[in-house]
Amino acid sequence: MINAIIVDDEINNITNLRQLLQLHCPEVNIVATASDANEGRELLLKHRPHLLFLDIQMPGENGFDLLKSLPDYEFEIIFVTAYDRYGIQAVKFSAIDYLLKPVNTQELVHAVNRVLTIQNRKKQNLQLENLIALLQQQQDKEEHRIALPTAKETRFIKPSQVVRCESSNNYTTFYLSDGEKILVSKPIYEFEELLQDYGFIRSHQSHLVNKKYIRSWVKEDGGYLLLEDKTQVPVSKQKRDMIKESFKH
Repeated sequence: MINAIIVDDEINNITNLRQLLQLHCPEVNIVATASDANEGRELLLKHRPHLLFLDIQMPGENGFDLLKSLPDYEFEIIFVTAYDRYGIQAVKFSAIDYLLKPVNTQELVHAVNRVLTIQNRKKQNLQLENLIALLQQQQDKEEHRIALPTAKETRFIKPSQVVRCESSNNYTTFYLSDGEKILVSKPIYEFEELLQDYGFIRSHQSHLVNKKYIRSWVKEDGGYLLLEDKTQVPVSKQKRDMIKESFKH
């Protein structure tokens, strides 16, 4: 999925484009729409989308004025306009594509597919950069990061930031030290071996815990690990000896 914003001064154009995307480009999630450049600017800074569908000719500030006013932008752009004479300027702004109104469905699908290709390439480049960093920093585990692919993006997190992981079917939730939660569509066993060299222990079939955040091992009520944030993590009978041994190191 890629998150997108539509900026167009005509509501019916927004409605039409949204419907076309829902029918033919289900990979695109419209997170917000705006009817002028000022509102669009605020939404872009707030949502940080992957893709912007931008009308050019609008009252007051036009689409190019909007882009010029942004401090930076990492999103791709598909210009959607009724005026062909803006084509050269659109190319100068490195738009991924340029669609004339009324929007042709086939051209829209082609443009979105190009965006998906670019987004996948960016994700792969980030993963490669992380791999190279790991190879260069084998001795400095504090700087290592693990890749957590979510529905919206791939997050790169230091293992030291992770307090614990909890699984539910084929999903794993990462609980970070700042209170953030990240849901990953992978089972917990895929992370057990990856994190064991960073002080993580599997206390239960559904729980993986960072030892640095454990306050105590409470042996009553069947046994559980009490974390620094007062969270209680269960300890299964099969894991008790292993956990006892892990605290000796």
